[in-house]
Amino acid sequence: MTALNLSKRVQALPTEAPPQLSLDEQQRLQQMDVEEKKFTLEAERIYRLGVVSVRDLIAPAALKVESNHIKLGSMFVRTIFVVTYPRYIAVGWFAPIINFNVPLDIAMYFYPVGSEVILKQLRNKVGALEAQILSDAEKGAPRDPIRETALRDIEKLRDDLTQGTEKFFQFALYVSVYAKSLEDLDRIAEKVETLFGQKLVYSKRVFYQSEQGFNSTLPVGDDQLLVTFNMNTSPCASSFPFISSELTSDNGILYGINRHNNSLILFDRFSLQNANTVVFATSGAGKSYAVKLEVLRCMMLGTDVIIIDPEREYKYLSDAVGGTYINISLNSDSKINPFDLPRQVNDQKTADVIRSAVITLKGLMRLMLGELNHEEDSIVDRALIETYAKNDVTPDADLSKVRAPLMKDFEEVLSGMKGGEELGQRLKKYTEGTFAGLFNSPTNVEITNQLVVFSVRDLEDELRPIGISTIVSYIWNIVRSELKKRILVIDEAWWLMQHEDSAKFIYALVKRCRKYYLGITTITQDVNDFLLSPYGQAIVTNSSIQLLMKQSPAAIDIVAKTFLLTQGEKYLLLESGVGEGIFFAGSKHAAIKVVASYTEDQVITSDPRQLLEIEAAKREFDQTIAAGGESDEGSQTDIPGGASAL
Repeated sequence: MTALNLSKRVQALPTEAPPQLSLDEQQRLQQMDVEEKKFTLEAERIYRLGVVSVRDLIAPAALKVESNHIKLGSMFVRTIFVVTYPRYIAVGWFAPIINFNVPLDIAMYFYPVGSEVILKQLRNKVGALEAQILSDAEKGAPRDPIRETALRDIEKLRDDLTQGTEKFFQFALYVSVYAKSLEDLDRIAEKVETLFGQKLVYSKRVFYQSEQGFNSTLPVGDDQLLVTFNMNTSPCASSFPFISSELTSDNGILYGINRHNNSLILFDRFSLQNANTVVFATSGAGKSYAVKLEVLRCMMLGTDVIIIDPEREYKYLSDAVGGTYINISLNSDSKINPFDLPRQVNDQKTADVIRSAVITLKGLMRLMLGELNHEEDSIVDRALIETYAKNDVTPDADLSKVRAPLMKDFEEVLSGMKGGEELGQRLKKYTEGTFAGLFNSPTNVEITNQLVVFSVRDLEDELRPIGISTIVSYIWNIVRSELKKRILVIDEAWWLMQHEDSAKFIYALVKRCRKYYLGITTITQDVNDFLLSPYGQAIVTNSSIQLLMKQSPAAIDIVAKTFLLTQGEKYLLLESGVGEGIFFAGSKHAAIKVVASYTEDQVITSDPRQLLEIEAAKREFDQTIAAGGESDEGSQTDIPGGASAL
């Protein structure tokens, strides 16, 4: 009956009391009600036949029960249960099994037991033990350490139960492992049993109870095995599976919040075997934000920082802390001479300094001139040595008194050599052509400030790898000449990984920088280009700290293979929000969320909308000051990026 028909019937009813129905009419109406209910039930039954439930969707196509395993579709499943535990067990003993990189299900069942019941049984047990110990003493028998230890443990447990600091449970622990073949299943089950055995925990495989074991580890809370062990609260808590690596140390800076347990991730990168870091993330995932936050906090501890900035992202940070911002471009007044020599340190020979400079310059020339055959490589090598010699830079010279040659000097020497004419013509665009002036002037920059930023945003794409390589070489010369705690940040490092010579140079830098108290941070969003390079893989291997943030589906497989990620960690990186990821420090790692204070956020943000708001607020603040007005203390505090924030 529809609502409309029912409404019409109600309206048609008389207002006075209805007449009494006869017995036949009442029976006929009851029969109609019964038939209508039957029809409704039949319709509901037919409807339910066509409904697909969640259970239907997740159920396997087939289930075959064997004596010691189950074949679940194409997978094989075996359940392992714990029988006994040692007298002492450490917190986190279950971690090796939780972190075992295989598919497995873990089920824990806690059956509370009333304290009054346990106390009564313990009182009887104490009486029996004391009587036995007293009897042995009367007979003159030697004391039994096992009975005495048991008595002390029972007395302590009685005290804890009476005071309410401990509860008593019957605890059951089951683990179901999965594999694609019986051989793999046996191997994995044996490994799990070995991991249990290493902790002196005795386990067994189910036998003739495969289905019950599998059902017990399903997320339905149905314990069909009922293999329990008596435990109080403390050992039960030590088995709890949700644990994470702690990355909190006494020294270092705050990198972020541990998403597993909300603890602080405090770490000192210089406390590891090397201070190198790699940061991988997609665009907009917050990698530059995290690195700028690290830079700001490291400077508070007195560390010098040098940054190669490809997108002018660090300008505001440099201005806020009084750093030096150097713009390297064709129209800039800041110049770096690639032919500069590193300062001699200790008892280093002049010939070794010149040889090192020539080797570095040969890599730069391959970027500028393109691929060189063996003959051309030999000509370039000889021309570089002669260029230095022409400017009195020889093994017998005092390097503190000589002038470094320029690119023009090298081009003249190269053009005057037999077989070098063509190479000289190819080099002219850097001395007389479109790119003249960038690499053909004496160095006029200094990096004596605590924060120095080299901007290469205005460099053409063709010049960017050459410019970055020249800057890195200059920085390396300075670093080797003075031992000091420093960090070098190379943003968008994939520019250098595109060319073998520059990639090889960065790799050598990463390997050698530890001796000079330098930590190198390489940042990239083009993960495939970086990791597919053999030098990129080597840079990751030689970096003690890795920060992985949100990854694209196209790159997640190679990232997972490189960093040995589990399936859960892969999903975490695919679904991470801005500023979230996984932080690796040596052998430990944890999920991280990068957090900053309000003032730090205003200084390091890269969000264009936020930057526009900051600029607008600054202009309004400057106009107010220029007009002679004075802002009250509250309004100054509310100005993002204003004087109070900086």
